[in-house]
Amino acid sequence: MTLYWRIFLLNASVLLVAVLLLFGPVTVSTPVLPGEAVVLVAGLVAMLLANAFLLRVGLAPLQRLTRAMRTADLLKPGRRSEVAGRGEIADLTRTFDTMLGRLEAERAASSARALSAQEAERHRIAQELHDEVGQTLTAVLLQLKHAADHAPAELRTELHQAQETTRAGLDEIRRIARRLRPGVLEELGLHSALRSLASEFSTRGLTVRPHIEAGLPKLDHETELVLYRVAQEGLTNTARHAGATRVGLSLRRLPGGGVGLLVEDDGRGIGGAPDGAGLRGMRERALLIGAELSVRAGANGGTEVRLDTTSDRAATS
Repeated sequence: MTLYWRIFLLNASVLLVAVLLLFGPVTVSTPVLPGEAVVLVAGLVAMLLANAFLLRVGLAPLQRLTRAMRTADLLKPGRRSEVAGRGEIADLTRTFDTMLGRLEAERAASSARALSAQEAERHRIAQELHDEVGQTLTAVLLQLKHAADHAPAELRTELHQAQETTRAGLDEIRRIARRLRPGVLEELGLHSALRSLASEFSTRGLTVRPHIEAGLPKLDHETELVLYRVAQEGLTNTARHAGATRVGLSLRRLPGGGVGLLVEDDGRGIGGAPDGAGLRGMRERALLIGAELSVRAGANGGTEVRLDTTSDRAATS
């Protein structure tokens, strides 16, 4: 039965009952007696309440579907509306679920292409920084050294200062290139890359303590890259915004056979801050490998970033 006929028959039933009552025990005289007025008003109120209740029951599935549409988030897939009963609303709910599944698949595919292009661009920029800018600064260092060796004593100090400034710039260029293209991940694997990342972010005011469990399953390259980038983004957010002094970076085996990454700090926490570009990027990366990402307040304050992968992300031999 369509929604139109359902509502029509509900209202018709209430009106039919009212008419039958007028033909039966309920009568109206002219002029209207006080008792009859009370009966008519009470009957009207009863009809309105009955109509409101029946419409509420009939349209409840449509309200549930509306809430599902309002709260749908492609970065949090898997949520579906419950299909109840038959008819137009049930068909509409199934159509919405199908559409949502298709949108989630298309979003995941487009995110995979975008992130793949982003990694390729990072690789290209890192290579150019290393080959072009790095080599140029190295040549400048050599020229400054040669000039300092043959310069008068009064200019030698300034040339040495220029050397130190150039050397600091070269070190910064190399650091940026390492962040853009984690060569240690490709050469030595995820364990060494995470320890290197922890060492890089450990400064005088921030201590990063890595804990990598032994005997973890071997993961495919895409999963390792996602875990590394999520850890990198989590540590970057902590260093920039959290005001933390200690950060724990752990990688462990999950009960179901997957691998879990945890970045937990003792900073000021996330509060009610909205999701920024970094957090959205982490969610999109998690979708690529079917992992579950959660960002929430830690048990002892601060912020906790958790990424749990499934067992099917292990590399095939």
